[in-house]
Amino acid sequence: MSEEKLMSKKKPAYPISKELDEYLEYYNRKIEIPIHYDDLLRFSGSVAVYDANDEDTLWVRVFYPEFDRDEIDLALKRVYSSFVSDGSDSIFQYLNVDYVDYCTFGNSKPFRIKVRNILNDNYTLFYVKKTDASRVYGLELEHMLSPYNLNFVIYENTLIEEHIVGIPGDVFMKKNLPECTEFDKAQIAKEFVKFNERCTIRLLGDMRSYNYVIVPTHDFDSVVYKIRAIDFDQQCYEGKIKVYRPQFFKENKTMVDLVQNKLTVDSVNQYIVEERSIIAKRILSWGRRLKRLLDVCQVDTIAPPENTEMLKTQLQELTGDINFRDSKTMGEVLTHALDFVKRNYEDVSMKQIIEKKF
Repeated sequence: MSEEKLMSKKKPAYPISKELDEYLEYYNRKIEIPIHYDDLLRFSGSVAVYDANDEDTLWVRVFYPEFDRDEIDLALKRVYSSFVSDGSDSIFQYLNVDYVDYCTFGNSKPFRIKVRNILNDNYTLFYVKKTDASRVYGLELEHMLSPYNLNFVIYENTLIEEHIVGIPGDVFMKKNLPECTEFDKAQIAKEFVKFNERCTIRLLGDMRSYNYVIVPTHDFDSVVYKIRAIDFDQQCYEGKIKVYRPQFFKENKTMVDLVQNKLTVDSVNQYIVEERSIIAKRILSWGRRLKRLLDVCQVDTIAPPENTEMLKTQLQELTGDINFRDSKTMGEVLTHALDFVKRNYEDVSMKQIIEKKF
């Protein structure tokens, strides 16, 4: 753990480059939608949203003038249909836009939309945000290099992003973790080690406890816990390597203590090698698509030059890989980081890990 200030000043939003735009269109990440982020800013009033314990969630529920409300509701139903269905109007009669929430906390200032099926009360949440190249790279890399697929689309200056289900990390540590069995705690410690390594390898920063969720899944007679990132704004931006390692944020101290109490050093090292090995296999399996994304990222500007210089120096010292030395952009730093993992871990087998031959 470290008490030093890890994050720099607020990260700016970076525009979508021509090359990234072409990539997104080629892989069907672009669709024409009838509403923009700025349209949702036309609300006339709002009220604070509180959770079940009457604590402020930092979200506000917004309201629109009557003459705008019908237009916005219809547009959001069209977005829903295009985003999760075939884009037809036939389902509109079964849909209701229950609420539009706005978050004033953080960089992205997203809108959260709840669309409900009135026939059975099942609902879907999605987010409307401003486009930011950093966030788009983060979402695509999560889609390819994590165990989870993500659904998102962009149109001009607007990003539509699916809701990721789970218990926010800070809430889980406070309310759920004390009720977990010792076996569960050991399993969660293992997942945090793997999550920590995954973030470091693909340079996803700022994974403080409220920027990821814990996902419990029932499996026969036990519960399996997984950890998923939910915020991708800090992809390849900061210069300090510690920003890309969740273990160094004070908000994650409970998780770090759990790892120290539940896992041996050998176990931690085993899980690190496992995660590097499986990411190496994902790099190979995504092949051309990942290479095309990295090619675009290498010529894009998503961080100040001084951040790139600092990070490439720290990664060279950490890995001993001189390929980082000539990096001019964050995209090149990211490419060398993934190449390092692929080169060194693609042939690692589970047998080698168990026998500690690696």
